[in-house]
Amino acid sequence: MAITRRELGSLALGSFSLGVSEAKAATFAGATDCHVHIIGPSSKYPMVTNRPYTPPEASVAALKAMHAKLGISRTVLVQPSFYGTDNSCMLDALAQLGTSARGVAVVAPNVSEQTLQDLDVKGVRGIRINLESAGNRDPKAAGALLTTYAKKVAPLNWHIQIYTVEPVIAKLVQQIADMTVPVVVDHFGMPVPPDGWKAAEVLVDLAHARKVYVKLSAPYRFSKPSDYKDVTTFARTLIYAARDHMLWGSDWPHTQQIPGHPAGEITPFSKIDDAAIFDLFNSWYPDETTRKMILVDNPAKLYRF
Repeated sequence: MAITRRELGSLALGSFSLGVSEAKAATFAGATDCHVHIIGPSSKYPMVTNRPYTPPEASVAALKAMHAKLGISRTVLVQPSFYGTDNSCMLDALAQLGTSARGVAVVAPNVSEQTLQDLDVKGVRGIRINLESAGNRDPKAAGALLTTYAKKVAPLNWHIQIYTVEPVIAKLVQQIADMTVPVVVDHFGMPVPPDGWKAAEVLVDLAHARKVYVKLSAPYRFSKPSDYKDVTTFARTLIYAARDHMLWGSDWPHTQQIPGHPAGEITPFSKIDDAAIFDLFNSWYPDETTRKMILVDNPAKLYRF
């Protein structure tokens, strides 16, 4: 769907209106949650010693229960930072979930081709670069990793998923535009206040050029209001710019880092209403064709369901 920069500006001013109260439940066959984590048990899956925080456990059974309430039937498991490059927990969860799940792994830059092929057989479809959890906002480091991993994933038809803030993405625009493998941006590209929404225009441009997929996920990680309504205009602008490159993820079970909290002590999950977050998401797009595209078609293409 073509759209001009002038039209994007019009959308940013709120030309499209659909309140949360009018949101329509989106329950399509194959609806996909593109961002969740399975955690523990700790006796079986030890965390890395230099982790930034220690979350509670989150089981496959609990994930299934949450998804049943939302009408979600497919899942993308994302390797969290506290497991480092040991993807065992995620891979075991993939085995439990079967063909309804795919994975995004974290691997060392020197990972072997055979290891990647083995991961592909088990349902992995991408590599995650997680800079933000470690507090790394160095664009040069991000750029170097993008280059290294692009060579690794290209033969497998995988993508690279990056978790970093918008100012880092802004420094990587040309490199991302030149990438020959798909790039997925976590959590709206993490706009940074106070000028986050304005600065995030670079992400809109990249999406409009079909150079990135954007996860419309975890607004609570950067939005201050309790209802996250300040995210709505940005979300709609992204959707209108490139609805065929949008994804949705719950970010369940909502891990968090609390400044000053000892890394070795359990940090509780953020108290997030998953149904309310899903309802908010449902309020962002105007028609069933778009809803199905974001929840079913785009994930099916990217993760090869």
